Formats: sequence, structure tokens, C-alpha cells
Amino acid sequence: MTTSLADHLRSLPDESLAALLQLRPDLVVPVPADVSALAIRAQSRVSVARALDGLDQFTMQILDAARLTRHPDEGTTDTDSVLAMATAGPHPPAPTSVRAAVDRLRALFLLYGPEHALHVAAAVDEVSPYPAGLGRPAADLEPRAAALCADPAKLRRTLLAAPPSARAILDRLAAGPPVGTVPPGALQAPPIGAEDAVLADPTNGGAPTGSPVRWLVDNRLLVVVSAGSPTVGGTVELPREVGLLLRRDSGPLGPLHTSAPRVTAAPREPKAVDSAGAGQTMEVVRHTEGLLEQLAAEPAPVLRSGGIGVRDLRRLARTAGLDEATTALLLEVAYAAGLAGELELSGTSTGRYGADQQVLPTGGYEVWRAASLAQRWEQLARAWLTMTRQVGLVGQRDDRDRPITPLSAEAERASAPATRRAVLAVLADLEPATSPTAEEVQALLDWRAPRRSRGREAAHREVLAEAAQLGVTGLGALTSYGRLLLGELTSADEPGGGDPLGLYVDAESGDPSSTARALDALLPAPVDHFLVQADLTVVVPGPPEPELAAELEAATEPESAGGASVHRVTTASIRRALDAGYTAEDLHELFRRRSRTPVPQGLSYLVDDVARKHGGLRVGAAGAYLRSDDETLLNEVLADRRLEPLTLRRLAPTVLITPYQVGRLLGALRDAGYAPVQEDGTGSTMLSRPRIRRAPARVPVATRAFDPLAAPKLPMPRLLGVVEHVRRGDAAARAARRAPAVVRGGAAGLGGGPVSAHTHSEALAVLQQAVRDKVLVWVGYVDAHGATASRLVKPVSIGAGYLRAEDERTEMLHTFALHRITAAVVAD
Repeated sequence: MTTSLADHLRSLPDESLAALLQLRPDLVVPVPADVSALAIRAQSRVSVARALDGLDQFTMQILDAARLTRHPDEGTTDTDSVLAMATAGPHPPAPTSVRAAVDRLRALFLLYGPEHALHVAAAVDEVSPYPAGLGRPAADLEPRAAALCADPAKLRRTLLAAPPSARAILDRLAAGPPVGTVPPGALQAPPIGAEDAVLADPTNGGAPTGSPVRWLVDNRLLVVVSAGSPTVGGTVELPREVGLLLRRDSGPLGPLHTSAPRVTAAPREPKAVDSAGAGQTMEVVRHTEGLLEQLAAEPAPVLRSGGIGVRDLRRLARTAGLDEATTALLLEVAYAAGLAGELELSGTSTGRYGADQQVLPTGGYEVWRAASLAQRWEQLARAWLTMTRQVGLVGQRDDRDRPITPLSAEAERASAPATRRAVLAVLADLEPATSPTAEEVQALLDWRAPRRSRGREAAHREVLAEAAQLGVTGLGALTSYGRLLLGELTSADEPGGGDPLGLYVDAESGDPSSTARALDALLPAPVDHFLVQADLTVVVPGPPEPELAAELEAATEPESAGGASVHRVTTASIRRALDAGYTAEDLHELFRRRSRTPVPQGLSYLVDDVARKHGGLRVGAAGAYLRSDDETLLNEVLADRRLEPLTLRRLAPTVLITPYQVGRLLGALRDAGYAPVQEDGTGSTMLSRPRIRRAPARVPVATRAFDPLAAPKLPMPRLLGVVEHVRRGDAAARAARRAPAVVRGGAAGLGGGPVSAHTHSEALAVLQQAVRDKVLVWVGYVDAHGATASRLVKPVSIGAGYLRAEDERTEMLHTFALHRITAAVVAD
């Protein structure tokens, strides 16, 4: 069969071969040497499984029809037989739909050959052993079952006599798959109606009861594949003929649906969907920034087994006011976006995992904070779509019964990007603003790609929940900007996308993408002002600009967040701003310039009062010293009982010293209500901006391949180049088979012994004459691995122990060591 497929591929034009490689890109990784290698790879189990994974339910059923209608001897089918089986049910599909499905299968070369003699790719039966959910023919299972199936009337009577419990088992197996397991002892229990034939025993669980499985086996409606034991369950299989009879009402292939199931939900208002999603994006950015600030203030240690511990996750969730699942999601997304990373602690032994690493923001976090709100969300959303992490596994137990923690290796799933893309593609293909239920989304996925969707129901629900939490969807429907983001990533992954490996993302100008522009139009415009109230609260009526946000962070304390955030000016916040380098005049100017309301007199007094006290005390190192031009203030400090643990001692009328370090002295004085500043050895004031620790920069996953499991999709010009390479390799293989026996066999062709000097000298003579006559020569030689090979070349020169010759097929110049040449024959 492989030879037949190879011959069929050789007969195709280059454009058809390139179309096959475009539909099945895994066939070119690596590039096959010739057409025979391409045919073998196209029928391999892995490649066929990839092709089947992309088929919809209807096309899979048509492929099953082709498998069921194969001739038992020739192994071929035809289009008419497939059409007859597909239309045998009570609700037959249109013949054009069936022929279109056959054409798709032929384009993928899961079916190949002329319409009257279609072959099924060899590995299809290995990947999917039960076509249409039907079992093997009874003749392949058991002779007695085959005898029953050979008598249609007796088979019908036996089915009608089946007890209700046995008929329920038959109906379940007839729907597919046809193989079932039975509990231990079920095959040894008495059949229904013969309960009194045996006494009670432990195998039957006490009093003897009838076994419907035993009845079916005794009446040849089920065949025992594995009998099992009293402690191990057995396996039974439903013969194909019985399954077809049970499907007489629905058709041999079961219910056929040529199109995906319809969604019953009515579309929502698109503006409401976008507004709901845009509001969630603001919350996502705010919470992510809050989590990263918490990590900057108190980094989370990395567990020896990898990831962040449960205790640190709970601490971050409690501080941010989020549940643990949302906190884990935002941490994973921030890590994938390159905003968080591990930092090696100095002075400790390094290792793969352990307490010598901490998770904290990276240098890219500062760049991210300076971007607009829409661009910050887009970076997070791209990272979520492309990261190979299944966050829903966090909190569950692994194979060793250990909890799966955020950022740990156990949550890594290479199929996660493809799963997210499949779920969002279902939403994108619906009418805009349509919000299907989770069950409807699962039904659509089951029809689109039943093999991929099987067993991933929980992962699909997780994707829907995460998309809602991140603002990709709103009110259950895909937002307009989410649709644009998915389209951008999908187009980059398509053939000719311009950047299939993701090497040039963000390498162009810093202009916002269409996704960011669409989201910007939905978000409130960033504001550059605030409203100062009489109680010293500052109301920001919208998302602040990055510069305003930095000023508020320096001079105020946040109280509440949202569409309009509230901050408060306190003594501590003014002192923090002064410590960071602001002067009283700078703060007065800040509030006058930014406030749209008159600055309350109380705020001006507070700024002046804190500024007047600020710097009245000077701290240096002794351990540490404390100096002030105000002797009365120093007397007050010296008499303050709260500062007695510092053991202050007067060194001069204006100088006190302590054995403790500067940091402790500053903290104790500030806790006691004083406003000291630190100075250096020259008496100059030292600004006390907090030292920011950052992890090394990381590359966001959004710059990498969208689907790590998918083979690279090449544009048509490159595919045609691959086809040309395959054709050349095929020509070389055919030419090698036409080489003379003395050249192909080398020494073996001359009797199996070593090459004699006379034979070698004759080969050199032939080559020298060919150089003079400029004719083609078959050259047999031993390569670097000790294998014999042959090549048709045109000798150019001989010298210095080497033959230089041009390959007629590739037009490349090759060099052969003369001592490796075994034979040379002039080509006919």
C-alpha cells in the first residue's frame, strides 16, 4: 500500500503536492528525502493522528463509512458505496455534502486513489480501531457468534428475547465504543433466570443474582475478549453485525449532522458586551499591579520543588482582596508576560529550586506601568493566550499527592494555547455579542474536532471562566477587542503571516495595535487632574495618567480603587514625599496644578507643618548620630521615654549618638512622631527613596510560537521549494537504482573481498579518461560512515589525492578522496 501511495504522489503536479504539505505541515518536519519517504510519513501513526484531530464530526463519519465499505479482499472502496451508506439512515445528508467530505479526505490523503478504487491510509485503523463506534465482525471474534449473525432471523429473535437490563447494555455499546469492562465476577455469575442453579458464594456478593452480561455472553450477543478473574474485571465486545442491527432506526453511522449545532441564545447588545469587558480589563490591570507591588514589598520565596507556596499565595490573595484562584491566574499571566521572575539571592548556594530564589517584579514591570491602560491589558491578554500553563490545575493534587502550586512545573501543559484558541474561535465564529452556554460551547467543540475535544471538558470550562475574569469576554460573549486580538494572533500563525516564529513581535514602532486602539475607545479617557476635598481626600475621576499616578503614589495613601479612585493626604504621605526629594513648594505646586477644586487651607497647613519639622533632626553613623541646631528639640528627644532603648548620649550641645545603626534610629524617631532626615558624611541631606529590587528581565511568551505543538505553517512559495527538493531526491533515488551493479555493490560486487590494486587503478584510469572526455561517470565510494554509495557525476579534475566532480542533478561540486573510491563506470 505504501508503494501505491508513493506512485500516486509521484503522479501529482507540484501544486497538488504543495497543497498536501500545506494541509498537513507536519510532513515537512524534517523535509523528506524523496517521495517514498513522504508516502511512508503520510501513513505513519503520528501524522495520521494529527490529520484526524483536525476533522469535524461529519467528515470523521464519512471516513468511517469508507472504512466499513471496503472490499474484504482488495481493501478498497468507492464513492458510490460511501454515499450509499451515508444516506441509508432516516435523515440522510445531501449527496453534495457527502462528496465534499470525501474531497476533504482525499485532499488530506486519508483517502487516495481514483473514485472507483479508494484506499484508506494504513494507520487510520491503528489510530481509530472501531469505525463509527462499531466492533469487529463476528467472524473475527468467535465462530459461534458468527454463526448467529449469519442467520438474520435468529439474531432478531435473540435480540427480542433479551431482558430489559441486557437490552440497556446492548444499546449503550451500540452507541459506541463497542467494548466494555465488567466488574469482577460478573462473567462467573449465573445468567438471568438461572439464579437458583448455584449457591451463594463470595464471588457473587452473597445471594446469587442474575447477570445480564452473562446472559448476553451465553446467547452470543457479546463476545468475551478478556475473561478477567474474581479480582480483575473482564472485557466484552459487541460484534459489528449486532451493532448495525441495533442501529436500524438511526442508520449504520448513527445520527449525521452536516453542520455544527445551533446556539439558541439571542445576541446581546454589542455595546453592553464591550462595556462589561472593558470594565473588567481595568480591574485586571489594577489587581495585577497590586499583586506585583506586594511581591516587590515582600518577595515570595520559590519552593524547592518549584513554584510559590500555598502560604504565600494566601497572603497575596488576602492582601489584594481576591480569591486564591484569581490570584493564581494573575500571577501566572504576569509571569508569562515577563512582568515577574526569579531573583537569585546573593550569599547562598545556587540550585534549580530552593530558598535561594525569590519571585518579584522584573525590569519590564516599570516599562509596563508607563504604558497606557489598553496596552498593559493587551500584554497580559497576549501572554494568557500563548502561555503553556493550565492555571485550573493549581490547588489540585499531582500524581504524588502533592498540591500543585502557582508557577510550578506540574501546571505546564503544551496543549493549553491550542485549547484557548479553539474555545475562543467558537465564540468568534458566532454572531457578534452572542453568549452561548458552556454546554453549547462544548457541543460546538465536540462537532468541530471530536478527537481533540474528548476528555477536555473541564479545560474548556476553565478557559471560559478565565476569559471572563481577564475581560476577553463580557456577559459571556467575545468582545470586539477580544475578537481583534484573536484575529491578530491567528493571522500571525497562518502561512505567510510574516513572523511564524514570533521573532519580530514588538520590533516595529511603538504605535498601539488595533486591539489597543479598540479598547482605548471603550475605556474612560486617562485624566491628568484630581479633586481635593476638605477632609484631605483626593478623588481621581478616572484612570490616572502614568505621571499623575506616580505623583499620587508619592504624596498620598490609596483608600479605594475603581473607575474613580480615592486617595488621602496624611502626615506620613507628606513626609514620604519629602523624603523622596519633594520640597514644600513642590507639593503646593503639585496640588495647585492638578486639582480642579480649590486647595483646602488645611492641606496647605499640613504640608507646611510637616515640612517645617522635616529635617529638624539629622541622623548619621556612629553607630549613628543625631544632631540638630535646636538644642531644645534635642533635650526633648533625650528625655523621651519611648526612645530609651536607643541609649542616646549627648556628645555635644547639638549632637547625640547611639550605638545602633542609622536605620533603627530613623525608624524609632519616626515612630515617636519626629521627622528626621538622614545626611551623609559632608552633612548633605540624603534622599530616602525606597530601593527597588527587580528580577532579571524575561522574554514574554507572547513573542514565541502561538501553539508549541503545531508544526510551522509555510507559505506556498516555500512549500513549492520543498516539493522541488523532494522531486530531486526522488530522481536521485531512482538514478541510484539504475547504477551498474559493480558501482552499487562496490567491493561486494567484485566478490566480497577487499578492492584489489588492479581494480582501483582501473577506476582511476576511467576517471582520468572521463576528465579528458568530459563525460558522465558512475562513481562508487565508501562514505565517512563506512556505507557504500554511488553518484552520477562529471569529473572536473584529479589531483592531491582527490577527485573533484560536478553532480549533474544538483549542479554542485563534490570532492571525493581517491582512496575511498571503489569503482568507476562510464555512463551509457
